[in-house]
Amino acid sequence: MELHRRRKGGYKIENNQKYNIIYADPPWRYQQKRLSGAAEHHYPTMSVKDICGLKVEEIAAKDCVLFLWATFPQLPEALRVIKAWGFQYKTVAFVWLKQNKSGKGWFFGLGFWTRGNAEICLLAIKGKPHRNSNRVHQFLISPIRGHSQKPEEAREKIVELMGDLPRVELFAREKTEGWDAWGNEVESDIEISSDTEKEWR
Repeated sequence: MELHRRRKGGYKIENNQKYNIIYADPPWRYQQKRLSGAAEHHYPTMSVKDICGLKVEEIAAKDCVLFLWATFPQLPEALRVIKAWGFQYKTVAFVWLKQNKSGKGWFFGLGFWTRGNAEICLLAIKGKPHRNSNRVHQFLISPIRGHSQKPEEAREKIVELMGDLPRVELFAREKTEGWDAWGNEVESDIEISSDTEKEWR
């Protein structure tokens, strides 16, 4: 069931749920064909314009924190998305240092200038959300899983940092207890409006 695909009149939120925590891992479409092609072997990707066009502000509570995964080559685009969704960039919430699948060494991708390892999760806010804990560390050190799958520990750290608040994961690839989800690989709990005509590959 591909809820991402545009329907006549756009997407509609089926309920009035507002979330204090929004966690998103967009399926970035790279300009470099070798990188974009690698992603598209595993899942449909979206252009930055289409990601920006999602009306995420409609599901954001008055006081809300956005956690947005980004790669270093796509950092300017990620900052565009943050602004388009109605949030203000604050900091890097997490830096994921990737171990290989065995967990006994480091994983290194192709990279651009240097061989890449780390991936970052940006933190942005809307309104005046409050931190629940000052004990949450920035580093995530864990093995890679499936292509682009993020560490489960990230969700746990988010809840520890912000508290047990209404929360949703966008572009979710699996359902997680305590989280609503939206994505074309899960049964979505909500649908989101869009300003753009999206073409998923």
